[in-house]
Amino acid sequence: MAFALAPHVSSVRTPGGMVLLNARTGRYWQMNNTGAFVLEHLLAGGTCASAADELRHRHPSAADRVGADAVALLESLQSAKLVIS
Repeated sequence: MAFALAPHVSSVRTPGGMVLLNARTGRYWQMNNTGAFVLEHLLAGGTCASAADELRHRHPSAADRVGADAVALLESLQSAKLVIS
């Protein structure tokens, strides 16, 4: 499944991750570098599973939770209507 930022959402990469702005609500979402990687990976056509595989290689100590964290992030972004499929 392909994902995209909703038309009313803008993003900017920051040294610490990424910030999303929902222009409809005026609310900001801030993500750390790992969250930004997952979102960018999804927007580039990847999946939560493939993002988690890459993160397991980068952060072996967190290998047991990265898959669930990637799915939880995507669900949160979809629930907030920031990401569409």
